[in-house]
Amino acid sequence: MSFLRNSVFALAAFAATPTLADLTLYSGRGEPLVAPIIEAFTAQTGITVNVRYAGTAELAVLLQEEGDASPADLYWAQDATALGAVAELMQSLPEAVVGSVPAAYRDAENRWVATSGRGRIMARATDRVSDDELPGSIFDLTAPEWKGRVVWAPTNGALHGHLTAMRAVIGEEETRAFLEALIANEPIAVRNNTAIVQSILDGEGDIGITNNYYVSRALSRDAEAPVDQALFDDGDIGNLLLVAAVGVLNSSGHSDEAVQFVEFLLSPKAQQFFVSDVQEFEVVPGATIPTGRMLNMEQVLTAAPQVDLNTLTDLEGTLQMLRDLGVL
Repeated sequence: MSFLRNSVFALAAFAATPTLADLTLYSGRGEPLVAPIIEAFTAQTGITVNVRYAGTAELAVLLQEEGDASPADLYWAQDATALGAVAELMQSLPEAVVGSVPAAYRDAENRWVATSGRGRIMARATDRVSDDELPGSIFDLTAPEWKGRVVWAPTNGALHGHLTAMRAVIGEEETRAFLEALIANEPIAVRNNTAIVQSILDGEGDIGITNNYYVSRALSRDAEAPVDQALFDDGDIGNLLLVAAVGVLNSSGHSDEAVQFVEFLLSPKAQQFFVSDVQEFEVVPGATIPTGRMLNMEQVLTAAPQVDLNTLTDLEGTLQMLRDLGVL
């Protein structure tokens, strides 16, 4: 009888112990990039994060289809363009959580916040492209001398964000004309940014537009690799600072835990991870220890045109343009 009574007391005590909610995260960020920091969050908080990895644009479309019935608590996109496209599905994040991030790197209503930044830069073959041969503008890549030498990843989310910014800055017609001329110049199409750098290393292409950290990683593996980073002339739309960003869905049943995850991504520990391990740029000033990266945030910002990330909402328009041109 005493055993039974003790068992009942034990069960009652167990039932009274609060359980932490599991979170469901839709991640357009690749698993090799972010799995370690997600695991660190679980280790620190005890909150399990179930991750669905897919392309940033693919997940944005899925969220639009699912609407309020989405099982996701969080959406972590490779670029703010995708979050802008689904911002109406997101809840405003507490100012106390996101206030350390400059206003330029979060939604005007705090529905998403940047977690890290990356520069859109040129990757160039140092043994085939000299300093004086570097193009001054992204539009120069359509010139005859670059025919068959440019590598790009037309299905990649970072490119989609870049093109959405281009449409916002120079307009629909000019962006389409640029893409038509680039495609006519027979670029080498690969599946992602890693493949852009590898194509250059393999001698297939000579120059590509990618994120800064892909070149840094190649050089961290082999300091003598014949690839380098470069920027177009200051103010050219080929230079851009893009951000990865995260938001909490209105339909989340675990908002408190989801906000905890966002807060963790903005913590010094996570920001240092993005700088040191992923080789991106921090979005919380003073949160990190500088590294020996090749380009810093100030250089990219100086070279980039002014773009309001809050205006980059028409991801679908960019995807449709690429479909119309036959590259998606």
